[in-house]
Amino acid sequence: MSTSHASRLAAAGALFAVLGPAPAHAQTPSPLAEWQYSSGILLEQMFEPKLPTWRIRVGPSASFQPRYDGSDRYHWMAGPSVDIRYRDRFFLSTGEGLGMNVLTGPNWRVGIGAAYDLGRREADDLGHLQGMGNINPAPSLRLLGEYAISKSFPLVLRADLRRNFGGDNGWIGDLGAYMPMPGSSEKFAWFAGPTMTIADSRYMNSWFGVNAGQSARSGYRQYDASPGIRSIGFGVSASLTISKHWIVSADGAFQQLVGSAAHSPITQTRASGVFDLAVNYEF
Repeated sequence: MSTSHASRLAAAGALFAVLGPAPAHAQTPSPLAEWQYSSGILLEQMFEPKLPTWRIRVGPSASFQPRYDGSDRYHWMAGPSVDIRYRDRFFLSTGEGLGMNVLTGPNWRVGIGAAYDLGRREADDLGHLQGMGNINPAPSLRLLGEYAISKSFPLVLRADLRRNFGGDNGWIGDLGAYMPMPGSSEKFAWFAGPTMTIADSRYMNSWFGVNAGQSARSGYRQYDASPGIRSIGFGVSASLTISKHWIVSADGAFQQLVGSAAHSPITQTRASGVFDLAVNYEF
């Protein structure tokens, strides 16, 4: 590693003492990668071990995203952005939900949490979903793990597994990685990385399958969606410190549906994106 590259990574690490994690946004069915809901959390703990007892960030957020996975129609969604953390143990976040880190180390964490999936409404797109019925909102239980390679090479590897109780009643998981990018400073930080999403047959058939009843009502051919890789994608997250307490953050992501999800008769487009913007006040 060159001296200049090492210096850039060290500078990127130092900024976490000032910026901390990017504020998390609402948990919604969008192409946003799971790591983008809490980017920087683990690195903050690595580079700033003596964190405040409480870290609280709240503010408004807005998201421009597809109406549902596979939709070619977009809409705006607005809501709160909340990220509350007690030491490195408990968290309440509109991205990660309500939970705790059950195991932690200097460069890794394993956590559990409860979140909420918004499902899919037939009324979101009657032109393409009429006769398919709703996927009801449902609570979900999640298990997450993160591991950072080192301070000199702050690549974070993340795995996230979720089980919805109601709605699609399925399992879905994400494998991703991200790291701070060159140009990060004490005022501005940005991260980028890839992600891959895997789901079981219940999830895949709820979102992309067409059973006999749905086929009769909607006109779509019957379709059995297989478990496996649902999508691959890439995301970028950035935070800008405006003043001592005010932080503006933005997230962008691209997703490509693959396999059964890509070939579903419900899928209008395989490629989609999302853009989130939030303004947060840090206490």
